[in-house]
Amino acid sequence: MQRTLGRRAVLVGGVGVLAAGVPWCALAAGKVKPDDHSALIVVDVQNCFVTNGTLPVKQGEDVVPLINRLSKSFTNVVLTQDWHTPGHASFASSHAGKKPFETTKLSYGTQVLWPDHCVQGTPDAALHKDLDIPHAQLIVRKGYHKDMDSYSAFDEADHKTTTGLAGYLKARGIKRVFVTGLATDFCVAWTAMDARRLGFETYVIEDATRAIDLNGSLAAAWKQMGAKGVKRIKSDDIEKA
Repeated sequence: MQRTLGRRAVLVGGVGVLAAGVPWCALAAGKVKPDDHSALIVVDVQNCFVTNGTLPVKQGEDVVPLINRLSKSFTNVVLTQDWHTPGHASFASSHAGKKPFETTKLSYGTQVLWPDHCVQGTPDAALHKDLDIPHAQLIVRKGYHKDMDSYSAFDEADHKTTTGLAGYLKARGIKRVFVTGLATDFCVAWTAMDARRLGFETYVIEDATRAIDLNGSLAAAWKQMGAKGVKRIKSDDIEKA
């Protein structure tokens, strides 16, 4: 429980909670060549997180053509979708008197309350129409338990309930993961940190992500990722197919 609360406090509360001297993020050196043991994880590139969506990330749609291009360098690609029930516990509308972007306490710790978004089966929850990765092998849906949020593609917010993604990747011999998508400071960051904790060499491709940046959450997330050994790279650092 302490780890859950600590991570949420970092992402919501801003930069000052981190120890002095923690590197902003570990930077990868030189070109990186994806191989058969590498996977691209495309996090939540959905209508809800782009312009005119219910929880738009500024310039969120700009990642789509870049992710499409990057995907051509990867044999293994996994997509994720936020997939909430109506009346989900993470929605401000489910808590009397609460407004979006306020917080509340749930059984697993502090929860940021969001506008209703990515409700199962709605056009808002669909993958962006211009996302063009026909060779993606798996779509992981997360956040579908009504009483629990799930930022990470690997574990839900209690850090006990798994999505099964780690087992899938390990069964296929994946050693390195490259994380892209929306949003840098929430679902991308949690996915990257969990991947590192689970033993994967982990990269975040910075220009293939966009952030919400709530109360300093972007800077805090990069610091937290760096402290966990996540490597921060740009799309030009990936060798083209």
